[in-house]
Amino acid sequence: MNFSPRKFNMFLLLKLPSAYISGVRLKAISEKSCTVTVKHRWMNQNPFNSIYFAVQAMAAELSTGAMVMLHIKNSGRKISMLVAHNKSEFTKKATGRITFICNDGALIQEAIQRTIATGEGQTFWMKSIATNEQGVQVSEMDFEWSIKVKG
Repeated sequence: MNFSPRKFNMFLLLKLPSAYISGVRLKAISEKSCTVTVKHRWMNQNPFNSIYFAVQAMAAELSTGAMVMLHIKNSGRKISMLVAHNKSEFTKKATGRITFICNDGALIQEAIQRTIATGEGQTFWMKSIATNEQGVQVSEMDFEWSIKVKG
């Protein structure tokens, strides 16, 4: 798969329709960082008129997982990936357009090199920070990814 935002969002529609229908969209991706947005609307709200925590989790996970997928593709190896743990902190109501940014791409490359060299599974934590349109942080989510060379 080509990792342009447009093609990745088509991937979302086909493979993760709940994220797509909720409005989660990949906006930018590189080996170092990834930006995902979601806009508050009726379809993704909670009873308190803000974005439901699970929708925020989908967007935050995507901001980390899309980079893991990109690094795996670039490695040329078959490597499995799985979220092993996650933790979240919500500090403000998520209304308007929320932007999730992860800048932990360097961690992935190191883990891929270790799993290829040793054949053993590797884990690493990645952080996604969510801010509203005013630049105020609304949530912070951490995902522990587990990767392992297949076969």
